[in-house]
Amino acid sequence: MDTDPRIDAACSFLLQAPPGEINDVLNDVRNIISDDELLQDGVLPALRQYNLEQFITVDVPGTDHQSVISEAARLPVSDDGEERWLDPRSKTSFAFNHLTLEADDPQPVEPNENYEPLRSALEKSAISYLAAHFHDGVCSVFTPREPANIFTLQVVANKYNPTNFWSGRWRSEYIINLDVNTLEGKIFVNVHYYEQGNVQLSTTHSISLSLTSAIVTSPPSTAASKILALIETEERNYQTSLNDTYQQMSEKTFKSLRRALPMTRQKLDWDKVLGYKLGAELSSSKGNFGSS
Repeated sequence: MDTDPRIDAACSFLLQAPPGEINDVLNDVRNIISDDELLQDGVLPALRQYNLEQFITVDVPGTDHQSVISEAARLPVSDDGEERWLDPRSKTSFAFNHLTLEADDPQPVEPNENYEPLRSALEKSAISYLAAHFHDGVCSVFTPREPANIFTLQVVANKYNPTNFWSGRWRSEYIINLDVNTLEGKIFVNVHYYEQGNVQLSTTHSISLSLTSAIVTSPPSTAASKILALIETEERNYQTSLNDTYQQMSEKTFKSLRRALPMTRQKLDWDKVLGYKLGAELSSSKGNFGSS
């Protein structure tokens, strides 16, 4: 069955929504479609995709912390077709509404005792790392669903400042594979600045490291601290490179996109702007008088 082209367009807009602005985009397309039932049914798959890709965070019922909504957090669909999400920190699962971004119906989940010591240690080290380097950052650490020493660490930090017309989101995901002693990661940065314009930064950075035997054979708390130290170094280096890029763009790239002077190669005398305009009007009027 063919979908309404308006819904296809709405989904495309939603998937490109800047951090913290998806409700604004949704309200805009709502005015265009003018059919709330059609809109809600049609865009729910896009909203779900957006939430998973953007590591949307949610208040976990019965706790004082947030958890990450992502593919790693998704539990296998139950027999009744319900989709549930895992918060490893509180050892609970919950239902999640992709439209209202609210969680409910928390239920206890038994962790895998074989993986929980290292998972818990990684989580503790990640929380300390967030406290030192991120404003209101959220992290989740997931254990493997199949017998394998593979852990997934996800970090997200949002900063929304609509008063000053900007928003930003930092996401990073690390796959810690202790079967082959590797650390594979990706960092995603999205920034939107829209005061008297519309400028967006969207960048991805990949990381690939080998874990030494000294790390892998260490007790969970020591191994976790060393792994987070590696992550801290990589993320600090990437942030430094972004800062250097901004500086270069400001001093070189943007200047090359715009003339420093008008085509006359002379600065405009703003005190004479009204005089220029008046002279042009008089010339125009003189020409009209001469032709009459």
